[in-house]
Amino acid sequence: MATTTPDGGVREPAGRPGHARHHGAGTADAPMTHRQIMEALSGLLLGMFVAILSSTIVSNALPEIIADLHGSQSSYTWVVTAALLAMTAATPLWGKLSDLFSKKLLVQASLVIYVAGSVVAGLSQSAGMLIACRVVQGIGVGGLSALAQIVMAAMISPRERGRYSGYLGATFAVATVGGPLLGGVITDTSWLGWRWCFYVGVPFAVIALVVLQKTLKLPVVKRDVKVDWAGAFFISAAVSLLLIWVTLAGDNYDWISWQTGAMVGGSVVLGGIFVLVESRASEPIVPLRLFRNKTITLASLASLFVGIAMFSGTVFFSQYFQLARGESPTMSGVLTIPMIGGLFVSSTVSGQIITKTGRWKAWLVAGGALVTAGLGLLGTMRYDTPYWHIAVYMTLLGLGIGMMMQNLVLATQNQVAPQDLGAASSVVTFFRSLGGAVGVSALGAVMANRVTRYVKDGLAELGPEGAAASHGGTAGGAIPDLDKMPPPLREVVESAYGHGVADIFLFAAPAALIAFILSVFIKEVALKTTLGGTERAGMPDTPAAARVPAAESADVPAGATSGSPADGARDGRG
Repeated sequence: MATTTPDGGVREPAGRPGHARHHGAGTADAPMTHRQIMEALSGLLLGMFVAILSSTIVSNALPEIIADLHGSQSSYTWVVTAALLAMTAATPLWGKLSDLFSKKLLVQASLVIYVAGSVVAGLSQSAGMLIACRVVQGIGVGGLSALAQIVMAAMISPRERGRYSGYLGATFAVATVGGPLLGGVITDTSWLGWRWCFYVGVPFAVIALVVLQKTLKLPVVKRDVKVDWAGAFFISAAVSLLLIWVTLAGDNYDWISWQTGAMVGGSVVLGGIFVLVESRASEPIVPLRLFRNKTITLASLASLFVGIAMFSGTVFFSQYFQLARGESPTMSGVLTIPMIGGLFVSSTVSGQIITKTGRWKAWLVAGGALVTAGLGLLGTMRYDTPYWHIAVYMTLLGLGIGMMMQNLVLATQNQVAPQDLGAASSVVTFFRSLGGAVGVSALGAVMANRVTRYVKDGLAELGPEGAAASHGGTAGGAIPDLDKMPPPLREVVESAYGHGVADIFLFAAPAALIAFILSVFIKEVALKTTLGGTERAGMPDTPAAARVPAAESADVPAGATSGSPADGARDGRG
């Protein structure tokens, strides 16, 4: 007989074939089959694909976009940074909202915001208009990035979540490699043009909306809510001011200057106000008590440094292949496949093995070591380095990122009570996005300075011919047109970009090393086999294990299982 759920919905009998039940409803419902979970995740994965695609598709098209809109090098940087900034600032708010409102509705809202930003971005008539649209896109993408992990946690126990996190990682990998490839093809196709880089994701987003409506069914807790708008404002302001400083320093003013002092000081003050507001808020956007848990603190910090490595790889490789090796936008996407292949394999394989064994720390530590090694080796490359060497280095980097990215979120989700699941998940995602935003801005500024210096040194070696060439087409940070340069000058510019991008990876390697060290100190806690991440905390049918506070579950030895014998039997299900 059908029964009424606390959210006013109707629960069908557990034995009804093919029915996607109210996920996370409790042990009264039979656990979902693999097919049911995949059906429910289909729209979510498609939405995630759209989000990542939008972040990467413009990378190979940016030189042409900025030239067409008559933008500057600063505009070039801000088209990337604006989306990362919005995504970073919005992530904690999306996470908190997911603890208060319908997760399904929030996913759909983030898709609508993304579609609106994309359509208007394709109509941009100036660099400023494009940057503003990228902010809107970033808000939507931030929601999709944060909510994907949260929705998965609401349906799947931590022990089983590894394999499905692998699918999420695989989606990330396909979109990451498909974005630059698709962007390159669109840019190289005369009858399409770069504006289609923004339009192409819209149909996928609309399909994702329809699929989500049909397949994703999650219970909704109806209660009085109070959104911490003050906290959202101050964390956004603090992060924004920090990123503006990082972007402009070294170009508009010196790194050591009164502007630096004002912006860094202002960011620290705003951050302090944010902490004060959160300590007094009834529904804080980032519950500060989460950081009493050592695993959450270490995982958040590790994500910060992983973000630097991850985003630096995806952003600067396109510049290396186009400006140091003279490849087309399409080929520059093809040549990054080894990194994406490594990410695809490691995220999928590690997820499957974690589901079978329940152990995840070894993957984190190995991932940190591989990312550090990959970045260190990439720091040795030059414009004429044999490609197979670079392919090996990129593979190591991809393998490491795939092992760390999803598993840091998994380790965090395994530590929190259900009512904090959204906030805790988004905190880790927030720090990863923050690392990416700061990394892209800071490393981009460093690369511009290095390239200018290497071009000057190379021109000086050419003698009178170099002096006549002056800046080599890089004055004011302009992107050079290699095809219009004489062979000696072109070689100087290619060498400068090859060396400059390598320096970026060398600077990013210590960040990866810190992430590796932090992962060593994360304590391995057995993955729960019960649904600890549902919205039904405190409900009569919520599993008892799901209501155990993080502090009480922290001392469970690795390899132990929680829940009933039936839960243990479920671990190996396909």
